[in-house]
Amino acid sequence: MRGLEAAGYPAPIVRTRSQLDLLDQVAVRRFFDDETPDIMFVAAAKVGGINANNSYRFDFLYENLVIQTNLLGSALRSEVDRVVFFGSSCIYPRLAPQPISESHLLTGPLEETNEPYAIAKIAGLKLVETANAQFGKRWVSLMPTNLYGPHDNFDLEKSHVLPALMRKFHHANEERRAGREATVTLWGHGTARREFLHVDDAANAAITLMESGVTGLFNVGSGSDLTIRELAETIARVVGYDGPVEWDASRPDGTPQKLLDSSLIRATGWAPRYSLEEGIRSTYAWFLDAQEARLARLAS
Repeated sequence: MRGLEAAGYPAPIVRTRSQLDLLDQVAVRRFFDDETPDIMFVAAAKVGGINANNSYRFDFLYENLVIQTNLLGSALRSEVDRVVFFGSSCIYPRLAPQPISESHLLTGPLEETNEPYAIAKIAGLKLVETANAQFGKRWVSLMPTNLYGPHDNFDLEKSHVLPALMRKFHHANEERRAGREATVTLWGHGTARREFLHVDDAANAAITLMESGVTGLFNVGSGSDLTIRELAETIARVVGYDGPVEWDASRPDGTPQKLLDSSLIRATGWAPRYSLEEGIRSTYAWFLDAQEARLARLAS
């Protein structure tokens, strides 16, 4: 929504989860009949980090399949002109060659811990692909790398790695400032490599693809990766935490490396604006503001 406003578009038609249950096919069809949108960005999904994906495997497969089917089926029925479908880099094989190009899809086994979510997302992009082929639609899918930024989910049980690390280091810092001992414990060995992209850069990529009229599958990434250990060091530096950090090797690392080849979308003229440290600093500033606002609400 921030990206559309900055690009000069009118306010988009949106519904919160309480206003429209995307698992309810009848309600979704009624929404499309009433609103008749021309363009749809499918960013709605059940998402989470490695723990949530591995713990709620049925939920991640079932709910994402239903959400996508309801939205894309209703969009086809209502003759929506442009659809931009958000996938995920986890659709690619666990041991895909690096950097991963769009052609590596379905060339090997998926990462076990997030296989149900990946299968759901693959089904969604195949719905987009077949709608184009069978019905002559002009829909497009983008596969973003790991996203972060304002309004992220910082819940330690359900969030992705970057906001989870930020929350852990922030909490440990608060404990130490209060005179209590604190140690940050992180999953795995810290050797897995990940690529990160600020959410506003991903939004600009989605708008670029919508405006360009292209179809197909496009990776969207920053072009560089780092180890989880290096990410943790960067976040600790931004937060100001200099205490002990322990790594729990009994916990899974996930896919060894996920670096996307984003040359196709870069050929359209898109490029990311945020460096990783700049993006982390702006995200932490937002997090602190949100924390203060929450405390103010509780106090009132």
